[in-house]
Amino acid sequence: MPELKNRQFLDFEKPIKDLYDQVEILKTSAEKSKTDMGPAIASLEQRIAEIKKEINQSLTPWQRVQLSRHPDRPYTLKYINKMCTNYVELHGDRNFKDDMAMIGGFAQLDGETVMIIGQQKGINTKMRQLRNFGMANPEGYRKALRLMKLAEKFNKPIITLIDTPGAYPGMGAEERGQGEAIARNIYEMMRLTVPVICVIIGEGASGGALGIGVGDRVFMMENTWYTVISPESCSSILWRSWDKKELAAEQLKLTPTDMLNFGLVDGIIPEPLGGAHWDYDEAAEMLKQFLKPVIKELKAIPDKERCKPVSYTHLRAHETKANL
Repeated sequence: MPELKNRQFLDFEKPIKDLYDQVEILKTSAEKSKTDMGPAIASLEQRIAEIKKEINQSLTPWQRVQLSRHPDRPYTLKYINKMCTNYVELHGDRNFKDDMAMIGGFAQLDGETVMIIGQQKGINTKMRQLRNFGMANPEGYRKALRLMKLAEKFNKPIITLIDTPGAYPGMGAEERGQGEAIARNIYEMMRLTVPVICVIIGEGASGGALGIGVGDRVFMMENTWYTVISPESCSSILWRSWDKKELAAEQLKLTPTDMLNFGLVDGIIPEPLGGAHWDYDEAAEMLKQFLKPVIKELKAIPDKERCKPVSYTHLRAHETKANL
């Protein structure tokens, strides 16, 4: 977690920033005057927790989008490093090149060997350029599929961590078969015989998210979003301007609660008070403790039963229930 002086605050987090500034002033004063400021600092910290809770309870869809993009928010590698041990990253799609926007490899989650795959955005300007801002090319999705097939070969569960503004839309990506690569992943992920758990840890946009988003269980972290198009792009198409992005975010129904109500995800994973960017260790621990029983549950289901196609009648029944 970044130090306070390096931490960035969103507009609606300003009340928190003001209180933290007061805490820093009191700490500096205490050091200089050798005075005990403990009670005053504790009171301010208690107020900070209360403000975080108040903000969290009244977040708009657009504010959740902003939190999902928070520059201090942990990305895939941070979660892997905090949750797992013995992580061995695997590279390349064995066809074109190694896409740095898509990462993955074997790791141990409390002794359970898993294949963990996800998009990585980069933690600074240079790394964001190297990682292409988390927007994978076709070779990224083909690498992900190669790793999934490897996990299936060794009968290991798969965890995908989704955080992307979308698949890369450049000419080269289209020439190399971006659409086909994503479609192939969707098709193949439905046929995998090992447990697959998908978690949206940040942005879940369009086919870029779906390319590693088909699984036995799909979850969203508390301050994330999942939809076919970003609010800005939706606004530019419908209103010819980005000025309506807040309205677009509301109308797209992209929050975890919306997705859960629609039956499109299986659950919401809580985050530390104020968001995952406030405490990386706690965020990773909450995610790990959520995943462990899910892995155990899925491993207990026979492959033939778990991979059995869902009937059309079942889908219609679920749709009717959602409409009610």
